Amino acid sequence: MRNFVMPYSGLALAGTFSLLTLTNCVNTPKTKTTTTTQTTVVTDPEAAAPNPLLEKWSGPYGGVPPFDKVKVADIKPALETAMAENLTEIGKIANDPTPATFENTIAAMERTGQALDRVINIYGIWSSNMNNKEFQEVEREMAPKLAAFSDQITQNSKLFQRIETVYNSPEKVKLTPEQQRLTWKTYTNFVRAGAKLDATQKTRLSELNQQLANLYTKFSQNLLADEMNGMVVIEKESDLAGLPQSLKDAAANAAASKQMAGKWVITNTRSSVDPFLTYSDNRALREKVWRMFVNRGDNGGTTDNNAIITEILQLRAERAKLLGYETHAHWRLENTMAKTPERAVELMEAVWKPAIARVKEEVADMQALAKKEGQNIKIEPWDYRYYAEKVRKAKYDLDQNEVKQYLQLENLREGMFWVAGELFNFSFTPVSNVPVYHPDVRVWEVKDKTSGKHIGLWYFDAYAREGKRSGAWMNDYRAQQRMDGEVTTIVSNNSNFVKGKPGEPVLISWDDASTLFHEFGHALHGLSSNVTYPSLAGTSVVRDYVEFPSQLLEHWLSTPEVLNKYALHYQTGKPIPQSLVDRIEKASTFNEGFETTEYLASALIDMKLHLAGAQKIDPDKFERETLTALGMPNEIVMRHRTPQFGHVFSGDGYSAGYYSYLWSDVLTADAYGAFTEASGPYDKTVAQKLSQNIFSVGNTIDPAEAYRNFRGRDPKVEALMQKRGFSSPAKKAAPAKTKKK
Repeated sequence: MRNFVMPYSGLALAGTFSLLTLTNCVNTPKTKTTTTTQTTVVTDPEAAAPNPLLEKWSGPYGGVPPFDKVKVADIKPALETAMAENLTEIGKIANDPTPATFENTIAAMERTGQALDRVINIYGIWSSNMNNKEFQEVEREMAPKLAAFSDQITQNSKLFQRIETVYNSPEKVKLTPEQQRLTWKTYTNFVRAGAKLDATQKTRLSELNQQLANLYTKFSQNLLADEMNGMVVIEKESDLAGLPQSLKDAAANAAASKQMAGKWVITNTRSSVDPFLTYSDNRALREKVWRMFVNRGDNGGTTDNNAIITEILQLRAERAKLLGYETHAHWRLENTMAKTPERAVELMEAVWKPAIARVKEEVADMQALAKKEGQNIKIEPWDYRYYAEKVRKAKYDLDQNEVKQYLQLENLREGMFWVAGELFNFSFTPVSNVPVYHPDVRVWEVKDKTSGKHIGLWYFDAYAREGKRSGAWMNDYRAQQRMDGEVTTIVSNNSNFVKGKPGEPVLISWDDASTLFHEFGHALHGLSSNVTYPSLAGTSVVRDYVEFPSQLLEHWLSTPEVLNKYALHYQTGKPIPQSLVDRIEKASTFNEGFETTEYLASALIDMKLHLAGAQKIDPDKFERETLTALGMPNEIVMRHRTPQFGHVFSGDGYSAGYYSYLWSDVLTADAYGAFTEASGPYDKTVAQKLSQNIFSVGNTIDPAEAYRNFRGRDPKVEALMQKRGFSSPAKKAAPAKTKKK
């Protein structure tokens, strides 16, 4: 039985229906319900009418998702039938009269739930990419049922007794290291999901999980509604002053798609908002667009998320206490690299101080430039990107809009493929013989360049649209495994780029290009997987390690090999000039105070919310007072304000775990040093070690040990501080060593 997850931002893995899925990235939940676990699914799979979503995937490449057959009306019955089938499979294992062994218990569990795995993937894809009113009705009904279903498995006493028997058996030492790791993970997940609680406690735990599932769904749907319905309409061309032509075209195209021909629309998504805030000369419009974006989920009315957050925090606190933990944060971090919230906070606070010090310098530069231009203003949050861009140009002769002319989305995608070929020996070939869920989606077959062996499929869904949540993420449609023959993986990358004028290339910012490489790093993590058991495959690793491979790949965007070949001017086709590359490199840590502070503010609020225990929290008030106590600069807001913090409140996945990007970046900065200390970013020996020890091993080995196998030592936090242009904090903030499991 695989650990099912659906996507939020970054990795599409965490926060799911159950406590079984505590290792990875994304989604689910609404109001109170006390539906019992005994009545949440149909009990007779045979009674269900034939449903195409339940069929084994057919077609080429070991079978592909039947996106051409998906009807929203089929999703609920498919889920219910697949859940019932899975419970029957689990019941056979739990009631097996023969003594428990790895094969008849742990491995047998890995073979269960295959139909549910397929349906859950469709459900998750529709939730993130094709979400409409019809689907939302299904989502609201099924979220608590899925949570209850998961509890029926983790609370099955007979099943847990068999798992515990295998875990404690002296015969365990005879298992392979991967089998021992899977046994440990299965046992640990069940214990952390409440398998050792008494009957009364289990009942209450299931009620909590179902209530949370409802709330997560409501939060997500509210946020999506604000993103879909929010827009700033511009009617006068003069109000577009400062915007490059590509952004004007994108805004015109967005207006046309909403039947507003002759106007321009700034949609409520980051890929539309951030460029506007960077280039628009109209300060009043910048403020209007900024407020629209930062107030998602915080506008009062039916889509306001504050009361939902309050309830989520209280339910999480109660659940943590029930499971025997001081707080939700202590429960979430127990099996991570950080181990404790205190260690995560220690690292964040060590970086916070130099970050806000840098912000003061950045604001002073912007304030001086505004004064020089005759603008008697105080820099406000809606001014930051605009004046930062002016300072960048003045200090480094670097205009991001100039850089953007060389960053064509399709060329960069080809550049990513080339990097994957150099580092992992992969080749990518477009295919058209598989169904997709939207015309925007394209598919490539991935092969080994040398042998021609099929590795997997990569789906790419690049553009924003109605019903698609904002952000960028990676999905695992099918995990690699070889329990009963080789099963190859299927992964996707999803973005929200705004289409411009038809037929013209989509130009993206340097930040968006970095995000593109980041998400592709997640995909390569999945594609590189070389394990036996699906629950240990690819990105199924702890939260503060899963962002390491993805953040690491960002470094290759700026390599001369990529820029010279793939950063081509959209009109002339000429490669980006070396003088411009030099200026990019010189300005590499420019605005790092802003970038680090807006991220860390979100990470610290996340952690402090979940360390607050059972106290009843007013999210807006808590956010405001905590940021004041931290010394948050007035000119910056959190990257994800609390009422729109989907990473944390659309599921459990990144809850008390948003710090993981910083923790992983310690590994990232240190790991890239292995290349620079060798012959450079494309050193074949280091790349092979990276693939063998990091990208291919999944969760078959403790991550700290995996890192030591690659680097020969533990990571050093100094590399992170150097990367960000900050002074080095105390060494004790580095990731902790962990014992082999």
